[in-house]
Amino acid sequence: MEYNFESNAARLTIDLSALRQNYVKLRSLAHNAECGAVLKANAYGLGIEPVAETLSGYVDSFFVALPKEGVQLKKITPKARIFVLNGFLLGQGDYLAEEGLIPVINTLSQAKEWLEICRLRKKAFPAALQFDTGMSRFGLSEQDIKQEKWLKELPLIVVMSHLACADIAEHPANEAQKKLFDELSSYFPKIPRSLSASSGIFLGQDYHYDLVRPGAALYGIAPQKGFQPFSQVVTLEAPICQIRQISKGASVGYGLTWQAQKETKLATIGIGYADGLFRYLSAKGSFWLHNKALPIIGRVSMDSVTVDIGQLETVKLEEGDYVAILGPNQNLDQLAASADTIGYEILTSLGHRFDRIYRN
Repeated sequence: MEYNFESNAARLTIDLSALRQNYVKLRSLAHNAECGAVLKANAYGLGIEPVAETLSGYVDSFFVALPKEGVQLKKITPKARIFVLNGFLLGQGDYLAEEGLIPVINTLSQAKEWLEICRLRKKAFPAALQFDTGMSRFGLSEQDIKQEKWLKELPLIVVMSHLACADIAEHPANEAQKKLFDELSSYFPKIPRSLSASSGIFLGQDYHYDLVRPGAALYGIAPQKGFQPFSQVVTLEAPICQIRQISKGASVGYGLTWQAQKETKLATIGIGYADGLFRYLSAKGSFWLHNKALPIIGRVSMDSVTVDIGQLETVKLEEGDYVAILGPNQNLDQLAASADTIGYEILTSLGHRFDRIYRN
């Protein structure tokens, strides 16, 4: 395959139509619940602006982690509800109110500040309230909810929690968290409820409530191990910078940790840990070309990595040809498994030096 190159950087292609298809599938699985979308961390590294524009008209409720992400998103989708999952630091409440953002209140101090803002401004600024149902991360405790009766004065439009083990369908924590969520949400009758993110949607309709919040699944990450119903959104390719033949006994890379057991043909690829290719993949991961795995040999460097291309002897290769890191032969979850991590970390670590290509 021939390409016209404008640079020698690795090339990240984002299929926005696949992302939209994933959303439509998730929305259909959510049955009668509203289906929101999580665009935190720059839409999981893929670009908050193009992703938001792609989902505009489909999504009424977006979720981000930080107020500044919400402000950025509000400019793109001014009519959507934008929830800030991390809430706010003390003293920041006025800023969120002025920007029209909806805080997810996680602490009593946040709740008190938000209620005071509503009283002083004589306006019921909407908020969400999160319960800690067992993850011990964000949210008010069971004791807080049962003792602090004044929390009912908050102008709530959603009460919510987050499942810790939703990617393991049979895990007993799922049912335990759901049971506590049902109990705590009963203190706020008629307020819409939200419990499930991507994986939780697949636990069944009982976990859907009024609003689901998919994130990772939108971008093609499997909701459960070994179960991948979604289209691949991201492909990543990097150029061959150099091709060389080394003799038996020659070593490769920093530390000279890999030694050739025979005469070997190598390619140096223009991507490295500065681009989010984890150093842990040294001598573990593979790239792909013509449906052939090209094992990484030696250590991953900042800007380059070396692969064994000996099995491509019958294929004419040239410097400037591209090999695939993410593509038909290796998806996010497979690369993550090689790096002993998860697809989320792969996505959000993708670097800023890539030539980014958006396809719709």
